[in-house]
Amino acid sequence: MSDSPSVAAELQAVGDRVRERFQSDRRVLSFAEYLELFGTNPDRYARDATRFVRDAFDHYGSEEVRYPWGTYTRWKLFDLPFERQETASPLVGQEHVQEEIYRALSNFAREGKANRVVLLHGPNGSAKSTIVGCILRALENFSQCDNGAMYRFYWVFPVQNVTRGPLGFGGDGRSSLHASYAHLPPDQLETKIAVELRDHPLHLLPIAERSAFLKRFPFREPPNRWLAEGELSHKSRQIFEALLAAYRGDFLEVLKHVQVERWFVSRRYRTGAVTLGPQLSVDASERQVTMDRSLASLPASLQAVSLYEVRGDLVDAGGGVLEFSDLLKRPLDAFKYLQLAVESQEVPLGAQNIPLNVVMMGSANELHLDAFREHPEFPSFRGRMDLIRSGYLLSWHQEKKIYDAQIAPQVTRHVAPHATELAALFAVLTRMRKPKVPASLAQGAAKAEDVPTALVAALNELTALEKADLYATGTPPGRFDDDVRKRLRSNLKSLFFEWESDTVYEGRIGASPRELRTVILDAAQHDGYKCLSPLAVLEELEALSARRAEFEWLQVEPLPGGYHDIPGFLGALRERLLASYVDEAYAASGLIEEASYEELFDRYVQNVGAWVKKERIRNRITGDYEEPDEAMMREVERLLGARNGAEEFRRHTIATIAAWAIDHPGQKIEPTVVFPDALRAMKEAIFQGLLSKVALIVRDVAMLVREGGDGMDVARKAAATAMISRLSARYGYCPHCAADLASQLVRTRLRDHLPS
Repeated sequence: MSDSPSVAAELQAVGDRVRERFQSDRRVLSFAEYLELFGTNPDRYARDATRFVRDAFDHYGSEEVRYPWGTYTRWKLFDLPFERQETASPLVGQEHVQEEIYRALSNFAREGKANRVVLLHGPNGSAKSTIVGCILRALENFSQCDNGAMYRFYWVFPVQNVTRGPLGFGGDGRSSLHASYAHLPPDQLETKIAVELRDHPLHLLPIAERSAFLKRFPFREPPNRWLAEGELSHKSRQIFEALLAAYRGDFLEVLKHVQVERWFVSRRYRTGAVTLGPQLSVDASERQVTMDRSLASLPASLQAVSLYEVRGDLVDAGGGVLEFSDLLKRPLDAFKYLQLAVESQEVPLGAQNIPLNVVMMGSANELHLDAFREHPEFPSFRGRMDLIRSGYLLSWHQEKKIYDAQIAPQVTRHVAPHATELAALFAVLTRMRKPKVPASLAQGAAKAEDVPTALVAALNELTALEKADLYATGTPPGRFDDDVRKRLRSNLKSLFFEWESDTVYEGRIGASPRELRTVILDAAQHDGYKCLSPLAVLEELEALSARRAEFEWLQVEPLPGGYHDIPGFLGALRERLLASYVDEAYAASGLIEEASYEELFDRYVQNVGAWVKKERIRNRITGDYEEPDEAMMREVERLLGARNGAEEFRRHTIATIAAWAIDHPGQKIEPTVVFPDALRAMKEAIFQGLLSKVALIVRDVAMLVREGGDGMDVARKAAATAMISRLSARYGYCPHCAADLASQLVRTRLRDHLPS
């Protein structure tokens, strides 16, 4: 016999847990019980939709993120921490959009109503729907937390044999605040009437008495207007008045029929989170329910009342968010009602005006927004909209995160190094615009002629590839002198936002992540490679670039500096890939450790520092203090190609360290960070003397993987195997993409260094 519990016992345990959760969540309450709950946390239970959405942002918290172009607040709900990370698709970047949305929500909360439509606009595939989708998913999770609890109420009527009285159901003539039909079992309830608009339970209190009641509590912020001044919806008012008349003004008897229930946001069931497409439809409607419902199921006092049920997207989204996807694809008449609705917070129907308690968000393509701006009614709509721009990302580091998180996991093959990187860099290159060099670009410049000539010249010379790298890393090109590089760093934020006020801003035109998604997935199926290879990505990018008639970004005329030069982009990407292949092959060859030249340069910096100060330096082996190592310093200077003499080069090195320390107070000085170009130059200089040996090992890697290593001796096989292992451990290569690296280098970079 098995010791495991029976199926019936397991089911009983599940039932017990569900019941416990139901009770701990305070799911069903009488009106009196709700008042007691309200008093425990009035700010929580007094929320309208605007404060509920804003509080969801606050609930998940925020953090400060730093980019080369500025520091921003990132709201953690966009990381979807409440979902399984392997299946979640969090938002990458777009912190400025997050800040603008939170600003709008905070304004709504202060004003007491969401009196504008938050409209995200940008090109196709610029994360507008992702942004709203993250918010809806967060609201769904937040509503299930104690901090996100929300309540609505229903009208309930007992069966006739419970009591008898003025309603035709009964009544014992005694009124009590704590007497209620809310907890009657289903078999003792004749009718339960839903309030589709999710009226707040406190709307049952007359406004004067409600105001006095609310003054009892120490709110952190004043109660919102929807709660303080709002009234019952049409259906609830009809029922309330009928009951009050039947009970001859006994308010407490009316409250017996109130069942307060907690409700939860649900995207699937369109409760508090609704996305409306651009189809032609009415967003709210009504129908009379007393005409097609059995009159016998309603209390006698309501059988003569015309009750209307409201329905539609505006109703379903009540208390949460209604998203208008591609709002401007709708004809103007299809959403013209929003102009008055967002201002008055009501939508007129045939028999009633329905009050709105919803945050309206929408998305629009830039082309449709451009056309809308030309419409004569745009100025009146503009005051009812909060326009928030959501352009393409301009950092290829961020763009790569999208592909790594959302596309690469769908690829069944091994993803080779640089595959998503090349796709991301290509996408960002297509979005780059040539600098305008305005006066505002130079900090402190009052007019154009005050901008330093060297900075203007550098910006005019800045290539699209250099600009993309500058945005991603914050490191200016090494070909500029130190003063220009410093000025570029200090003015990077101005450069990043210089096109912000233009209609055709940087990030509006370019390859979409959706297009690159297809490129990557097609590359993953390439017959010529066993991995998702960057070489296959390059071939697919070339095929995409041939479809000139299909994409606006392929039709922009090239400008000096390689801007909009698609063939030039492809060539630059291939060169960058080959350069990375060379660096990785060299580092994985085992001929010299990667840390060796870093250690050498670190020793150089220490010795130069002592030389400048005319101090002795401690020998790390003997412990003795010695003069700076002149021979070592001259060797490093030879490798670096010091052109202006040893003394000037050394003083320049120390000045660079001092300037970096001023710009980065409290940070440890790392030569790899302060002198990346010098380290690269040193590595290349050392590498030149080892090219022939590296070339032989690289050729053997290709032969070992592709041909099984026929004709290779044990030592050669061991060296090739060791290189593959290092490529795998350090960079993530598999044998197949290591062989792709090797064959490419043999054909393009190392052929002349192999024996004939």
